[in-house]
Amino acid sequence: MEIFPTALDLVRKQSPERPVAMVRRAAVSVAAQWFQANFKGDVFYAVKANPSTWVIETLRDAGISSFDVASLGEVELVRSLAPEARLAFMHPVKSRSAITRAYFDYGVRTFSLDTHDELRKILDATGNAKDLNLIVRLATSGEGSNLPLTNKFGAQAHEAPALLLATRQATQDLMGISFHVGSQCMRPTAYAAAMSAASRSLVRAGVFADIVDVGGGFPSVYPGMVPPALAEYMDVIDRAFEDMKVHETTELWAEPGRSLVAESTSVLTRVELRKGDALYLNDGSYGTLFDATHAKWPFPVKLVRADGTDAEGELRPFRFYGPTCDSIDHMPGPFWLPADVREGDYIEIGMLGAYGVAMATGFNGYGQTDTVFMDDAPMASLFGLGPRHISTPRSAYDTYEDNKVVRLNRPKGGKRGKKRSK
Repeated sequence: MEIFPTALDLVRKQSPERPVAMVRRAAVSVAAQWFQANFKGDVFYAVKANPSTWVIETLRDAGISSFDVASLGEVELVRSLAPEARLAFMHPVKSRSAITRAYFDYGVRTFSLDTHDELRKILDATGNAKDLNLIVRLATSGEGSNLPLTNKFGAQAHEAPALLLATRQATQDLMGISFHVGSQCMRPTAYAAAMSAASRSLVRAGVFADIVDVGGGFPSVYPGMVPPALAEYMDVIDRAFEDMKVHETTELWAEPGRSLVAESTSVLTRVELRKGDALYLNDGSYGTLFDATHAKWPFPVKLVRADGTDAEGELRPFRFYGPTCDSIDHMPGPFWLPADVREGDYIEIGMLGAYGVAMATGFNGYGQTDTVFMDDAPMASLFGLGPRHISTPRSAYDTYEDNKVVRLNRPKGGKRGKKRSK
């Protein structure tokens, strides 16, 4: 497959009619290797962030062998691309048939739950299997995250001890705890607070956990949202794990999604019409720009003019409308572009590797996105990728030169003894 050096090269050669996902496999590989080098536990990729085939294959080739799946479809996808991968079915609410097929047909042994009813469902659907790894999801406050995830899932503090005890008694293999501090967590100490609360629940239940899963929430970088260095998150988690009331063989897990893939992809859209400060694009909230609409994130943008001429005028704030007939299909921005942007121009919208293509629908006959591979750097990076990086990890195990990882130093294995679960 052809690899394009820049968005301009793509535009000049193809003049694309549909939105184009411009993907950078090297960015995923760098992020995956950084997490494996710096997180002192097992890294499970949260497939929901971007289930594209090329993502799963790139992560697999970069050494990621564990995946957080949330549906039978994701189970089937990962099994088809990484047959030996370790899968954890971490959605706290699953259908009985999904549990049964995941267990008997695909060898999944790890399941999440946050109620007694779900615990009984898992046991019934697996024929009271004795080789289950059962993970109790606990509620957290969500403070410090840009998108809190506190209302839908998680056992509350007063419910947790009884559920932990029942889960401990239900499995002869591994029992663990998990939580989610919220998407795009901007405060590393949120992990410490959640781990401390989890430890208190374990003490009240009178049980030990074999697994502590700190979930996802690891951030990426966007305009107006520059988080602390990822190394700070690792340090906080490391110290908090040392303080938890767990035994020496307890495994530490994490489920990064956004931070592994956000930098990898930008989307090339075309301006179909301009009305003052409003630009009507061929992609929108029913396509790859869900977060730009509903979370109102002002993603980084760059004008690409097919004839290669430079744009004129100072940068101005613009808002976007998508191609559907729904008025909700509106991205308020502001998106800063040259003042003379016009119909026929292309706009590269960056940092859409997570929850971009994965969120696209076919509403109103739109939503189809082509994919091409790129050889340039992301628009922004927490991993020091290319000349446009915003901040780099303090430990700096990885660097990025000519789209390749160099000077890698990857310490392997967690800090505690490990029982390898399936």
